[in-house]
Amino acid sequence: MSQPQAQHHLTEAEYLALEQTATVRHEYVDGQMYAMAGAADKHNRVAMNIGFHLRRQTRGTPCSTYMNDMKLRLEEGRYQYYPDVMLCCDPADNPDPYYKEHPCVLVEVLSPSTFSTDKREKLINYQRNPSVRYYLIVSPEQVQVEYYQRNAEGLWEYALLEAGETLCMQCGDCALQLTLEDIYEDTGLII
Repeated sequence: MSQPQAQHHLTEAEYLALEQTATVRHEYVDGQMYAMAGAADKHNRVAMNIGFHLRRQTRGTPCSTYMNDMKLRLEEGRYQYYPDVMLCCDPADNPDPYYKEHPCVLVEVLSPSTFSTDKREKLINYQRNPSVRYYLIVSPEQVQVEYYQRNAEGLWEYALLEAGETLCMQCGDCALQLTLEDIYEDTGLII
């Protein structure tokens, strides 16, 4: 029987230094690093479609759309995630070139390795950030988009995006729209 070993707790500074030279991306959760697996074709297509449509609608505005290589820093660095798509509209957001802290829209495209993390841990942590107004959880294998939106009272509401509906989002002065057709374009999935 092996002897239990103490688990090393990384500081945020250690994590950031390691991540700068890592060949594989890692998310940081309360002192621990977790390697990110690669994504399949449909996962990439769905994420790219969402990023494309958000970027197209925010050209010429203070909003910036980021794909899976920009970190989201939460709770003063206790958590650092790589959302599949992130829309930030606060021009005063963190000037660090490797992470943002005040997004309006966060999107996670599900995969077998992230399914439970996206639906539980990230849902809870994303909703704690006061700037987040929308969190989309998207299946790449079937037409299913779950979304959470913060209402005018600051409470979270849950819904499924249905065929024929348009998800309307407001981030600052930007009015955004997404449909299932936008999200699943060129994936081979029937809407």
